[in-house]
Amino acid sequence: MAKILVTGAAGFIGSNLVERLLDLKNVVIGVDNFDPFYSRDIKQQNLQGLLRHPGFSFYEFDLGEAGNIETITEPIDIVVHLAGKAGVRPSIDDPNGYIKANITATNNILEWMQKRNIKKLVFASSSSVYGNNKKVPFEETDLVDNPISPYAFTKKACELLNHVYHSLYKMDIINLRFFTVYGPRQRPDLAIHKFVKMIDNNIPLTVYGDGSTARDYTFVEDTVSGIISSIEFVSRNINVFEVVNLGNSTPVKLLDLINHIYTIMDKEPQIEYLPMQPGDVDITYASIDKATKLINYNPQTPIEAGLKKFVEWYRSHKK
Repeated sequence: MAKILVTGAAGFIGSNLVERLLDLKNVVIGVDNFDPFYSRDIKQQNLQGLLRHPGFSFYEFDLGEAGNIETITEPIDIVVHLAGKAGVRPSIDDPNGYIKANITATNNILEWMQKRNIKKLVFASSSSVYGNNKKVPFEETDLVDNPISPYAFTKKACELLNHVYHSLYKMDIINLRFFTVYGPRQRPDLAIHKFVKMIDNNIPLTVYGDGSTARDYTFVEDTVSGIISSIEFVSRNINVFEVVNLGNSTPVKLLDLINHIYTIMDKEPQIEYLPMQPGDVDITYASIDKATKLINYNPQTPIEAGLKKFVEWYRSHKK
């Protein structure tokens, strides 16, 4: 049993992770600032069952404000840092907000860890750091010096910042590059959630580009399993600094994704096409060879099965 701090605990991936960690008999401290990027009500619903669990405690504050994290004084074995502003397109409109929520907040956490002598960190990075790399699948050794959005830049910057603290203070750190995570509790701004809601309400879907762009959609249960394996790896090893892809290693074209959803929901396709938007990449495609070898990562959920689970969750939770 470990005492684990999870930032972004009320969010999509965070709440699913906390639930699994508690099932595994860990003690979990959660932090979230209920960023207004989407409704506070959704995050509070994510937390409802967790707050009743005796092994869970929760703090509400902004990690981007210096000193807030000093509120947490209990002993911590490991930090899982999931909090931050996500999304490529919104980052183009608000780069300063992303720098504060992602880079400044991560620096505040690292400084606090250094002062408290907390040596173990699992960090949520993103496949966005690969930009429009032409070589696929994306490997952790690929050059990622050409981000095409402020969001991608902040995630790459945080990986570099983590290396500084690993080097200076011997922190053991795994940077996990998430690939298009979806599933129950998915944020309402993300494509699959938006598509399901629009189809359910008989609203035509808007597709940017010709539908040939592809994403490596990863079901949240598989992502959570990868995070937990990373926690176990970093907990039992020293002198760790790793970058690891957590994807499904099976890209799905946008048009195929949409047709899967229409079929699952038993609806006739209605699609409107618009030009590609700035900051979007053509494909994301994870090599998971390193994850398989290092943390025994083995995603189990093909896209059709994951979409069915999401649609079931959506229908049971819609108002």
